[in-house]
Amino acid sequence: MSPTRVAVVGGGISGLAAAYRLRTLLGPTAEIVLIEGSRRLGGALRTVELGGLALDVGAEAFLMRRPEAVGLVDELGLSGQLVHPTPAAPTVRAGGRTVTLPSRTVLGLPAAAADVAGLLSEQGVTRVAAEPGTPLHWEPGQDAAVGLLLRERAGDELVDRLVDPLLGGVYAGRADALGLRATIPTVAGALDRGAGSLLAAAGAVLASATRPTGERAAPVFGTLRGGLGGLVDALVAVAQVRLRLGAPVRGLSRTVQGWRLELGNANRPGHVDAHAVVLALPAPALRRLLSDPLPAASAAAGRVEVASCAVVGLALPVSAAQALPQSSGVLVAAGEPLSAKAFTFSGRKWSHAASHEVVLVRASLGRHGEARLLQRDDAELIELVRADLAMLTGITATPVDTVVARWGGGLPQYPPGHLEAVTALESAVAGIPGLAVAGALLHGVGLPACIGTADAAALRVAAHLGTRAPAVGG
Repeated sequence: MSPTRVAVVGGGISGLAAAYRLRTLLGPTAEIVLIEGSRRLGGALRTVELGGLALDVGAEAFLMRRPEAVGLVDELGLSGQLVHPTPAAPTVRAGGRTVTLPSRTVLGLPAAAADVAGLLSEQGVTRVAAEPGTPLHWEPGQDAAVGLLLRERAGDELVDRLVDPLLGGVYAGRADALGLRATIPTVAGALDRGAGSLLAAAGAVLASATRPTGERAAPVFGTLRGGLGGLVDALVAVAQVRLRLGAPVRGLSRTVQGWRLELGNANRPGHVDAHAVVLALPAPALRRLLSDPLPAASAAAGRVEVASCAVVGLALPVSAAQALPQSSGVLVAAGEPLSAKAFTFSGRKWSHAASHEVVLVRASLGRHGEARLLQRDDAELIELVRADLAMLTGITATPVDTVVARWGGGLPQYPPGHLEAVTALESAVAGIPGLAVAGALLHGVGLPACIGTADAAALRVAAHLGTRAPAVGG
């Protein structure tokens, strides 16, 4: 009888974490086949060398307040590489000015108008201050588009200058199309519990996170000194998977013993048989793969739209450091005459990215619906970013090195009702033994959330398999 075999489809952080967790649960004799359609593992985790330094051109950090990523780093023996941002503060470009990003908000939603006074006009502050006096009709469990709800109650400026840039940085989406319950669940929860206004809800969330006087604040974000590509390498090494790279999965079907995955194309067909399958794929690929064996789950996945984005990295001559702001970076409001939605001044934000030789800057481009911008070639994107940087900082120095990373369809959108689509997807899959799903389309786009879905998928599969599994071929 052959050993237990599990196929994990998708080589991003969700698939890699699921494969690792399966190894810890099933032991050394299980065969774990990791199938990735591209030739590279890591998905949105990609570390490159730029100007002699490591630069993450996908996700660059993870939340420390959630346990999943921190716990995984510790399990893999990487805690010694864990680093945190410098004290340099982020800024936001809005209304033609660059100002320090207000710190006392919940993804841009303040507890008091005074918290955003430095960013908004006098009229904008007045409108925010009036929000608590506007009757709120909120039913527990309901959802609403963040931007539309805030525009109605607190005015356009708060959305355009703060909330939209922040949500755009996380989701590559628009505040007017993103749901409150999925993107700012703590505020939705406070409203469910009876908060009488949006500002009151934000105040309740901020109060719950306030530390006792004198207690040192814990770091909010962390990353690895050598880049998050180190997490990918460690997961592959410890999970001991059988890799199938460059092998797109074009079909999934039930068999007597478990599952069959059809690989490749009609000219070069192949297959993998497995006792169980974990699907850690973007929504469009998941929808296609589940269309035959599980139409209800496929339809639910089809409700999740995706956005594309690009990251441009510049290694500037060290002489540019004098003109570079002392901030960690700048978010850009959508109404500004700039192409980029955000800049990270990597050498300011991360001490390990500082150098006496070059200055690292990375820019993010692309929001949901901006496909035309991302259709430009790499050279054009680099020039757009350089023009933006010159407008923001005055820096016109020619880079000594550049890189462009494109993330096509890599960011799921979370509109109102997203959680209902996820519930429908997970409920449909729950009725099928030996099948599990994971990934950013479910419960959050950050590393901790993705790792959480991977752990849950692995536990589901391990519970199904138990300690024995029938033989499969392939």
